[in-house]
Amino acid sequence: MQIDDRDQRILTLLQKDCRLSNAELADAVGMSASALWRRVRSLEDAGVIERYGAQVNPARMGLEFQAIVHVQLTRHDHEGPEAFIAAVQNRAEVQECYATTGQSDYHLRVLCRDLTAFNRFLEEFLFRQPAVASAQTNVVLRTVKRSGPVTRD
Repeated sequence: MQIDDRDQRILTLLQKDCRLSNAELADAVGMSASALWRRVRSLEDAGVIERYGAQVNPARMGLEFQAIVHVQLTRHDHEGPEAFIAAVQNRAEVQECYATTGQSDYHLRVLCRDLTAFNRFLEEFLFRQPAVASAQTNVVLRTVKRSGPVTRD
């Protein structure tokens, strides 16, 4: 799908506040409400807009411990990574998981209540995954930027 300047403006506004009404959004971009609705529906159908949601403060939910875990796998056959990915997708502590180039195979952003809960996550889950060779943890001291809007510029 070709994203023009008007689409980009719609996307930027929705990423800042997805609770904007159709009329408010149409007014902000200078379109009729029906034309805007069709444009947004087209962005959804093309998969540009994947979902809508609220951004929750982890600390206010009692999740005070955050870490980035760099994981190396022992095997690079088909089954090892697939089993690891399936296991990670079912863990609420794992907020994000990226397969990357470089020394580590995967990078996880993990949220837990505290250090004890994180240690339990490591011992009872991560280190029990057959394909995991090693994991290195970087504790997040503070969040500098979180979920910036996706733009072409």
